[in-house]
Amino acid sequence: MTMPKMAANLSMLFNEVPFMDRFDAAAKAGFKGVEFLFPYAFNLDEIAEKLQKNNLELVLHNLPAGNWEAGERGIACHPDRVGEFQDGVGKAINAAKKLGVKQVNCLSGPVLPDVSEDKLRATFVDNLKFAAGKLKAEGIRLVTEPVNTFDMKNAFLNRTQQAVDIIRDVGSDNLFIQYDIYHMQRMEGELANTIKANLPLIKHMQLADNPVRNEPGTGEINYHFLFKFIDDIGYDGWIGCEYKPKTTTVEGLGWLKEYGVK
Repeated sequence: MTMPKMAANLSMLFNEVPFMDRFDAAAKAGFKGVEFLFPYAFNLDEIAEKLQKNNLELVLHNLPAGNWEAGERGIACHPDRVGEFQDGVGKAINAAKKLGVKQVNCLSGPVLPDVSEDKLRATFVDNLKFAAGKLKAEGIRLVTEPVNTFDMKNAFLNRTQQAVDIIRDVGSDNLFIQYDIYHMQRMEGELANTIKANLPLIKHMQLADNPVRNEPGTGEINYHFLFKFIDDIGYDGWIGCEYKPKTTTVEGLGWLKEYGVK
């Protein structure tokens, strides 16, 4: 039994230090992989240097998702922002190539009150088709993430089967699911069977416990069972630790040893 590979999410972990210092902190804590939301506001050469210095793999970042600081959480289903989305794909490719990233994530964005569900879905499908093709040409995988509608109000993509259906309609061999255990526990539960049923499409996972999104062991999810189950069914990708530490990041990392993962 190998147990899943854990990547520190530097947007949520090690917030005790500035962003550029979190790579050092993650490596010191024993992580071999890291992920974060976006690289676009930072100096890519500095990030690359931090990754190399600490022998870290950057396993994932997101496509540009609108004005995050203003509360936007994705634009991929918005028909009036297709040009912005397509420009963002170019920015993501540039960053990913500089940073050695092999996969990027696409957030759908929220439902718009004045746009029909059919139009939102068609826009999302077309944008994913565009992004999957452009990324495939550069050897980069595209994943898309269903998220819960409690934390991300009115998120268009919010369930696993919905993602499966959209991937089918996109028709690309370069589009997969980012399965966030926390988000899907909130939306649908049935974690183990859902992961197993869709394992061929799941190329990245993320975790946090429920209900308050702290580290494993602080909530209702049975991670002792789930980690072993994920390993037994053959998942060999990364799991991003995208949780809010209950106290400090380092104080909360005891769960890694407790659950026998690294």
